[in-house]
Amino acid sequence: MTTMRLDDLRQYSDVLRSRNGEVVTVRFVEPRDAEALQNYFRSLTTRSRYNRFLGAASELPPSELDRFIHVGEADQFSEVATMLVEGFETIVGEARYAFDSETAAIEFGLSLLKNLECRAASFGATRLFGDTLRSNDAMIALARKSGYAFTNTPGDWKLTRFQKPIYVEPQEIPCASWRLAAVSSSAMSSLAV
Repeated sequence: MTTMRLDDLRQYSDVLRSRNGEVVTVRFVEPRDAEALQNYFRSLTTRSRYNRFLGAASELPPSELDRFIHVGEADQFSEVATMLVEGFETIVGEARYAFDSETAAIEFGLSLLKNLECRAASFGATRLFGDTLRSNDAMIALARKSGYAFTNTPGDWKLTRFQKPIYVEPQEIPCASWRLAAVSSSAMSSLAV
């Protein structure tokens, strides 16, 4: 796994453009985001919260919110997409993922798929997977459109697992995490010579 500097999370931020040209920043969640993240989850539709958390939830429970805002603990990471709305940074999407070094896989819950694939590759992950309710047509359609294959989720008949091998090169999916990993690797290679 790539070593990340958790004391300087802003270096891993990416600035993207929405389809209509608006600036979208993708960055790791910070403890200062707790209230904004909770407001984001409260603003989701009941169905969206149900699909995202695989059951009923009106907001993030305090223990889950705490896990969301502490990046890197137990190799778990949360990122948000933000936009300026009436002059205020506003969360418009989120993704949560965990790196399993034994299997070189990233498990995720999302809204930011291509950027998440890039960030997973920067960890050295070779595969991404997620579980969703069999009734979550929107997530299944997104995963299918993005090239994910489907299997049964072990131990839970209500869920389906979607997974995809990760084969990316730095030029294919630009993200700050990948660029920093590439720089670190080339710097280490030049030191080894």
